[in-house]
Amino acid sequence: MTERADALLEDFELLDTWEDRYRYVIELGKDLAPLPPCDHTAKNKVKGCVSQVWLRTDVEDRGDRDPVLRFAGDSDAHIVRGLIAILFALYSGKRASAILDTDAAEFFARLDFRDHLSPQRSNGLFAMIERIRNEARNALQDGPGALGA
Repeated sequence: MTERADALLEDFELLDTWEDRYRYVIELGKDLAPLPPCDHTAKNKVKGCVSQVWLRTDVEDRGDRDPVLRFAGDSDAHIVRGLIAILFALYSGKRASAILDTDAAEFFARLDFRDHLSPQRSNGLFAMIERIRNEARNALQDGPGALGA
């Protein structure tokens, strides 16, 4: 995991109620860097989310077949923006192979999200995770620069 993901786990352990945790997730979303309107495209839109969600992937060529992926994203829902921020803490800035080796379901279980997200939010979260994993698979298959670094 990344240092940022470890810090999120520690932060969540300090929050006693789910009301506090939801507020924290929303705050994380507010801190998410804005996605330029030009990136709110059909290509970047995540299918399977009830809310509007866009994810942009940038591939950093490190001169090998295992590039680093960085993500930018946005949503029209505050809680989803927070979930995006958590996903970026888990995945952004990692090599494609490390993304595929990261168990996001286990991470979110450690945050105790399983019982606190609606089925629609859970489906959307896993659609975002699958999108990120597909981007990593494509980067490994196609090589550096294939996704528009």
